Amino acid sequence: MSLPLILVVAVADNGVIGRDNRLLWRLRTDLKRFRELTWGKPMIMGRKTFESIGKPLPGRETVVLTRDPGFAAEGVHVTRSWDEAVAKGEEIARRMGADAVAVAGGAEIYALALPHVTRIHLTEVHVAPEGDATFPDFDRTAFREVGRSDHPKGADDEHPFTFIDLERRS
Repeated sequence: MSLPLILVVAVADNGVIGRDNRLLWRLRTDLKRFRELTWGKPMIMGRKTFESIGKPLPGRETVVLTRDPGFAAEGVHVTRSWDEAVAKGEEIARRMGADAVAVAGGAEIYALALPHVTRIHLTEVHVAPEGDATFPDFDRTAFREVGRSDHPKGADDEHPFTFIDLERRS
């Protein structure tokens, strides 16, 4: 039996998720949520997303999906296909005792994951920056909203934002 696949993403109102391989906002509250949602789980991400972070994150194991045959990084599991990345994530999750495998970006990896995810933990960032990476379109009617909370701009958060939890309809 396969484990649930969850997707964690922050998306601007115009669909942008990044520019020049970096985030475009500082939202400490969202980073805390990301940590809570991914802690103790394997995370699947693309090479560029991993390189933007620069190292494996503590408390999680990283599965990097890349087409670059020369890519290697200490402390991560390198895979060459979506199926291989999911299989490796599930293997790690079982070893860790995790209840899910998390998908953490970027745009190409999100596009591969969307047909398969059980839950989406979406942060809608209420800003419309220019960017070169966007979240792929998906059929939102395939999901039902199971949680929502609005957050104002504040000392630790550059923009107002909304946390939305979506669960795939059966």
